[in-house]
Amino acid sequence: MISLNDLLVIVPELYLTAAACLVLLFDVFVKDEQRDATHWMAIFVLLVAIFLVIAGQPPQTVTAFGGMFVRDHMAEILKVTVLIATILMFVMARPWLKDRQLFIGEFYSLSIFSVLGVMLLVSAGSLITVYLGLELFSLPAFALVALNRESKLSSEAAIKFFVLGSLASGLLLFGMSLIYGATGTLDLQAIFAAAGTTAHPHLLQFGLVFLVVGIGFEFGAVPFHMWLPDVYEGAPTPIAMYISAVPKLAAVGLAYRLLEVGMGPFAHDWRMMLAIMAALSLVVGNVVAIAQANLKRMLAYSTISHMGFVFLALSNPSPEGYSAALFYAVCFALMETVAFGVILALSRKGFDCEMIDDLKGLNQRSPWFAGMMAIAMFSLAGIPPLWGFAAKVLVLKAAIDGGMLWLAIVAIICAIIGLFYYLRVVKVMYFDAPTEGAEPLAAKPDFTLRWLLSINALGLIAMIGFSGVLYAWCQAAF
Repeated sequence: MISLNDLLVIVPELYLTAAACLVLLFDVFVKDEQRDATHWMAIFVLLVAIFLVIAGQPPQTVTAFGGMFVRDHMAEILKVTVLIATILMFVMARPWLKDRQLFIGEFYSLSIFSVLGVMLLVSAGSLITVYLGLELFSLPAFALVALNRESKLSSEAAIKFFVLGSLASGLLLFGMSLIYGATGTLDLQAIFAAAGTTAHPHLLQFGLVFLVVGIGFEFGAVPFHMWLPDVYEGAPTPIAMYISAVPKLAAVGLAYRLLEVGMGPFAHDWRMMLAIMAALSLVVGNVVAIAQANLKRMLAYSTISHMGFVFLALSNPSPEGYSAALFYAVCFALMETVAFGVILALSRKGFDCEMIDDLKGLNQRSPWFAGMMAIAMFSLAGIPPLWGFAAKVLVLKAAIDGGMLWLAIVAIICAIIGLFYYLRVVKVMYFDAPTEGAEPLAAKPDFTLRWLLSINALGLIAMIGFSGVLYAWCQAAF
């Protein structure tokens, strides 16, 4: 029986469901030359959703639908960050989409439905809600990657994303079925209680392996990373921006709900699995990124290495580890939007700024955007006093406090290796002359894009002063 309390708890998700349908319906009656109305309506919808998430957040954890939906501070932080990242993507994507005749309503409606899936996923209190949120997020994302139907590269990336994503979902579902068979329940807290008393501990451990595989795919961690570089390269650049930020935030919520809330008694098993994936991701991501000439592929392998840092924190199953992982994921999402935002700003009709060599001499042509990209690269590299430095320090501390000194040493060595390809981008922008006959860069990018990107980039510097406040907010979530 659904109560009024259940509906009040899930108000932001109910609102976003209705609003996504309204945006889809509204776009049917909008002419192509009036598509800006759909754009601003979609942004307004997400701004209202942020207000509902923050204003309606109760002081303590509450549940709905018999514990299937959980509303707590961790979910609040992830939802707000996902909504902000999506708004940034909408604003920065508009000129790029217009230049390529992809400024269509499906882009906005599919994105909002995907965000809705993330919001359900990070508030999941049951295996059913986990899978429902995961599929609601993934299916629109598959379609978004294939948005440019005239591009063979986008179609290929979408097929790879769909096939491997379906495989990962199947493995995750198989693991859930094993856990249900061992415990007789789908509720995560009930699974936690039954994990220590079940008569089938080996079946539960076997199911845990498949859960970790599914989580590894969502993060894009090694050895489940094979889809990430191809999708980044083949997807339309705005969608690559979305996939670089939002799924990683969703994956942090997924990992916490499944591993800590559901499988906490087996922490001694899954923390070592995460530690191994962290080490592999750090090494493979940073080493292979050095060989990349395509900027989007380089950012893909960079993402793999950063997911290693997130696993670094998660390998310490404690409030300190979870809060550090949450802080890092939020920081990483906002850093990636700057890097992809510069790529979008420097692209124009008939030309995508996707190769590292396309940035040669950028400081001579557009010093401001060269500075924005340099801030993004330095922050991703973890150079002080930028925000990325604070995030790396917190996850390293969490790993050391959790008894993973060896993993912290691996992370430090790999971070030093990673400096090479980040500084290479800066060197190309500031010290290389433009290639003769190279495509000219966009001289006057969209006004809204320019200012929002600037605020986002400068925020990576300013936020170092507020890191303590944000980290305290993350700590309060656990």
